[in-house]
Amino acid sequence: MTSPLHTELCDLLGCRWPVVQTGMGWVAEPELVAAVCNAGGFGFLAAATIPPREVAAAIERTRALSDRPFGVNFLMDAPGADVISDAIIEHGVRAAGYNRAPDASLIRRLKDAGVVCMPTCGAPKHAVKAERLGADAIIVQGAEGGGHTGTVPTSLLVSQCADAVSVPIVAAGGFRDGRGLVAALALGAKGIAMGTRFLLTRESPVPDATVERYLEAEVDDVVVSRALDGLPQRMIRNELLRELERRGAPGRLWLAFRSALALRRETGASLLELLRSGLAMRRHERLTRAQVLMAANAPMLARTAMTDGDPVHGYLPSGTVTGVIEDRPTCAELLARIVEEAETTLKALGR
Repeated sequence: MTSPLHTELCDLLGCRWPVVQTGMGWVAEPELVAAVCNAGGFGFLAAATIPPREVAAAIERTRALSDRPFGVNFLMDAPGADVISDAIIEHGVRAAGYNRAPDASLIRRLKDAGVVCMPTCGAPKHAVKAERLGADAIIVQGAEGGGHTGTVPTSLLVSQCADAVSVPIVAAGGFRDGRGLVAALALGAKGIAMGTRFLLTRESPVPDATVERYLEAEVDDVVVSRALDGLPQRMIRNELLRELERRGAPGRLWLAFRSALALRRETGASLLELLRSGLAMRRHERLTRAQVLMAANAPMLARTAMTDGDPVHGYLPSGTVTGVIEDRPTCAELLARIVEEAETTLKALGR
């Protein structure tokens, strides 16, 4: 008898359980992605924070650690998106994840190569557009999710999007356990996607000092602010955020200029490529000039926390769920726990 936890998402992605690990910059590295896939879930490698020419090597490193299918997440409006797409196709990656400024020609090319296209959306109208452009499944992130976020709660957004499109919906924002998985299925999703919960696993590369700040955070410590890059970001309130909120616009723009130079060094992109990327963001997302200039703050300040291990001066993107997470299991322990709890919950509901 087929388990009710085996949904069409599992068949589409080639995983055992409908649990997706999101492509978190500086966090979703080969070791974490492989651990999630080996445990029965589906992981996305975060290519947005890898120099484009090095993505192929990261794909191969992931494949050396797991023989299970996995995905690659990247920004279609960023410099080197074509190089990353080539690597995805040439190395037979199962799925491509994307969000900002979807490129219709890139999507068609990926689909023609048999790659599952799986964007992330935050509104029903965006999900409808994503399906029209060729999405095979859509991750729908509600307000509880970490990083850039909207205002609609996950519970409302998931049911809205499930009614609006015909492709499988994956619920994101506020998930950590088996009860959440059952709730998502009841709302019309075919699985869940988690970022913060996988960030706080043993295979996550995040340094201990930063992990401790996440584990210590209460629900009230996770806030939404525009101070980082002018757009709503859900994060843990720390010393950096307090400083940004005290600064005036000139101080924030100076920080953004430094972040942009650091991003250029990190990715190898030219100033012209960064300018083109910024113009594409402004066109597709209707950003102001200031928001475009500040866009580099999030990835570079996240690196300070996630790679350098400095949670005081770094940005701590986080879903609200971090306030109720108290442990750091392995990915195998986490997936087994989610599945056991989901099955127990389903049986209890049946009674």
